[in-house]
Parts: sequence; structure tokens; C-alpha cells
Amino acid sequence: MLTEKKREFIEFMLSADVLRFGHFVTKSGRNTQYFVNTGNYKTGAQLSRLGGYYADLVADTIGGDFDAMFGPAYKGIPLASACAVALYQNHQIDKPYFFNRKEIKDHGEGGSTVGYKPQDGDRIIIIEDVITAGTAVRETMPILKACANVTAPHMYISVDRCEVGATPGKTAIMEVQEEFGIQVHPIVTVVDIHEYLQQNGTDPSLLEAMEGYMEQYCILP
Repeated sequence: MLTEKKREFIEFMLSADVLRFGHFVTKSGRNTQYFVNTGNYKTGAQLSRLGGYYADLVADTIGGDFDAMFGPAYKGIPLASACAVALYQNHQIDKPYFFNRKEIKDHGEGGSTVGYKPQDGDRIIIIEDVITAGTAVRETMPILKACANVTAPHMYISVDRCEVGATPGKTAIMEVQEEFGIQVHPIVTVVDIHEYLQQNGTDPSLLEAMEGYMEQYCILP
């Protein structure tokens, strides 16, 4: 259901040119009519507002029941940082965060991660942008497990594309939950975006193309 807060977030993504419509190819190689690029957030005001949306979702779902936040390089780094700030400022939840390096540093403090050093038994939440095929999650979990014997019970993303993964009949998010035990929480879903477009008199040809894509690749709730 398209709530006022979800509508507000969709309009925020549109205003920042993060949610775009046209012809794109996803990381999984699918041709899509819409694309979410969180790399287009580029101002302090945008980052502050974005962190607020993530922090609200974390606070609403699990509160402070976790040990640290992880932001996968590169786009997850500012997302986790902004979420950490907003959790403290808006919800008085002060938690550490960390992120990985693309290349392991062999001098100075060294290591493959920056920030908090996970401990055995830690519950880590992952802050990411979008899940399409689950590839990024499969790359992230070995990084976390290499740090310590941790679990990652929750993941927070901007948009759930609701797309089928490698297993017929299952979305990538369903696969992630089954494979790693991660519950994924999106701020909005493709269903919300579609409903928003319907309500705002969007070009019928775009709606038709998007509906065709959803019918082919999506498993809708």
C-alpha cells in the first residue's frame, strides 16, 4: 500500500535524479524501464534526509536490537554513515558502523574493513541500496564472516524490485532470506512505485512497459 511516507520517499528519489525512467540494464543483465542509482545523491541535505528514512525504518522494525551497521563498498558506505547519524540524532540509538575496502590495505593499520571491528556473536545489520539478483549480498557475507563469527539478521534497502532470483518462483530477497537468514526491509517496493505512477497520470506507454517487465521478472506480494 502506498502510504504518504512512501510517496514522499519516491518523490525524494525523483527530485535527486536517483529514481529514473527510460531504458537501462540491471546488474543481472535485464532490460528495465526504471533504475535506482543512489550514487546520484550528492548534497549534504540529500544525505541527511536519506539517512533519516533508513533510520526510521531501522527504529520501526528492530529499534536498537543490533550491534553494528555494515555498509558494503562503495554505495553502502555513505548509506550506513548517514543511517548511523540519523539513528542517533532522531532516535537516540548510538551504534557503530563499518565498511569494507575494495582493496586490502597492506600498510598503516592494514585490514580489509574500516571503522568498527566486529566481535564473535555480533548481530550486524546491512545497509544497502537495491537488491536485484542478490549478487551483492553473496559478496558481502564472506566479508562479514572473515571479520568474526557474526550474524546478519537484517538488511535495509531503498527499493525492493521484487524480481525473481536464480530459483524459479522465488525473488532474490526470498533466496537471501533462505540462504543467509537475512530479513530484508525495503523503504519502498516496485509495487509502490507503480502505484505512484498510476496515481500521477504517468505516460501510459511507460506504465504498460513497466507492467510487462513486472509480469516477466517480478513476483509480487
